[in-house]
Amino acid sequence: MHYMEKITEQPSLYRHLEKMSVEELVKNINNEDKKVALAIEKVLPDVAALISALEEVLKKGGRLFYMGGGTGGRLSVLDKVELPNTYGIEKGVFNCLLAGGEERLLEVLEEKEDDVDDALRQMKLYNVSDKDFVIGISASGTTPYVLAGLRKCQEDGIPCGCIVGNPGSPIAAAADYPIEVITGPEFVTGSTRMKCGTAQKMLLDMISTTVLIRLGRVEDNRMVNVRLINNKVIDRSVKMILSLTDIGDYDKAKAILLERGNVKKSVDYINSKANDHDES
Repeated sequence: MHYMEKITEQPSLYRHLEKMSVEELVKNINNEDKKVALAIEKVLPDVAALISALEEVLKKGGRLFYMGGGTGGRLSVLDKVELPNTYGIEKGVFNCLLAGGEERLLEVLEEKEDDVDDALRQMKLYNVSDKDFVIGISASGTTPYVLAGLRKCQEDGIPCGCIVGNPGSPIAAAADYPIEVITGPEFVTGSTRMKCGTAQKMLLDMISTTVLIRLGRVEDNRMVNVRLINNKVIDRSVKMILSLTDIGDYDKAKAILLERGNVKKSVDYINSKANDHDES
């Protein structure tokens, strides 16, 4: 049997945490957190390879499925729910397969991480196919729910990647595009909601943001497809229109924005009108 070293379960580098002052605790946690971005830096080529493969799938109309349990699974739900508003993408492009079911997120069904049948049931429910892309998320790299899902991907020719926190894991072995980000022992031994969770959040941000920029959802550095979900976003969007066109009138720009629905469509409309005026 292959022995896998679980660095995520190794003893904390710190002892007797209960005897530390508040100042010592926050300083030491911060020192550990500093290691996360450096650990991700080491695997940026692997991150880029996964994103490039995902971009090709999404360009052809495929879908992304994050697959996980525990902290990583819950963080993937957070990523998924924020993207339609931020980038104006249709719901259903980014999806989550969460151990126990996304609808039961708040129940924290950690025991479902061991449920192999649940993984296969959810993949069938969403008709995950070789036209889609699956990213398994597991701090340990051994979560049975995620491993079953990626092995199913192997069987069915579904392109897949993973984010894991240990080297040489079975989940990484089952992934076409593995990302092994080794952040070391946790401040509280085995509490992978800390550095491992921070790494997962940073990588999810990196993956979704990069691929959506590549798919044209950002222009220059602006969220030109943001949905008009509240007054703050409407105001930000009007200011974008003012900076991107010669319209010069806040109220007029706002009226066009509310009629057209987003910054990109508003700017295109204003510029087309300006061109029509120039030609006449």
